[in-house]
Amino acid sequence: MKRRKLFCEISPLTYAISMQKMRIIRHIKNIFSGTRFAKTKADPLPILVYKHTSLIRRKLGDIDMQLQENKAANLALAAPKINGVLVKPGQTFSFWKLVGPCNKRRGYKEGLTISSGKPARGVGGGMCQYTNLIHWLVLHSPLEITEHHHHDGVDLFPDYGRKVPFGCGTSIVYNYLDYRFINNTGTTFQVLTHLTETHLCGELRACTPLPYSYHILEEDAHFTKIDEHYYRKNTIVKQTIDKRTGQELNRGIIKKSHAKVMYPYP
Repeated sequence: MKRRKLFCEISPLTYAISMQKMRIIRHIKNIFSGTRFAKTKADPLPILVYKHTSLIRRKLGDIDMQLQENKAANLALAAPKINGVLVKPGQTFSFWKLVGPCNKRRGYKEGLTISSGKPARGVGGGMCQYTNLIHWLVLHSPLEITEHHHHDGVDLFPDYGRKVPFGCGTSIVYNYLDYRFINNTGTTFQVLTHLTETHLCGELRACTPLPYSYHILEEDAHFTKIDEHYYRKNTIVKQTIDKRTGQELNRGIIKKSHAKVMYPYP
């Protein structure tokens, strides 16, 4: 029996209407939720918690490299809106509350996006790399992630200079698919980001030293064949280590991946 189309699938117009409806709903929720959003900026805090760099221009299958150049321009527009933001105790970091809409009017260009599990093009494309970086920083801290969406179920491109485990990515769409975390500690944290010619760079800083360190491990990483298709599987684990004793205090699973490989398996 043929599946009945959703309203958003009928035409480009109904899709745009559905998107706008979702954005209005999220905006209303933001107003009445009582959430204290982080927005104050300051000079760098003294304690470095974790830092990471992410290569901007990557070879992704046969994707047009101009989309990578456009992504670099998009990231350069967004970076100053995040750089230096303080996340004080009780506050929530929201990517979209800080960055705002990434549209042509604000100078954003067409970049690579992911739609329905497939590569696509869209104005403002490439912002996922930004939230990927922030997510990796936050995983190495006691901050609590409150909203995180995945590109679940597919492995779209072969690894190219991968520095973090597969499955640690993020999926965002203005403004109803956000990346958020809350600071439930007694310490103020800060997100610092900037671009070099080749990399997106990020630091997570704090006002006081932390008693624990955090390590992200990939376990049981492998490819498996089911029927005629290959799948990528792994488990992402977070360790909490007491800095004073070196003892592991906690070990928890963050995510298990089971993704269909969408490129020719070597």
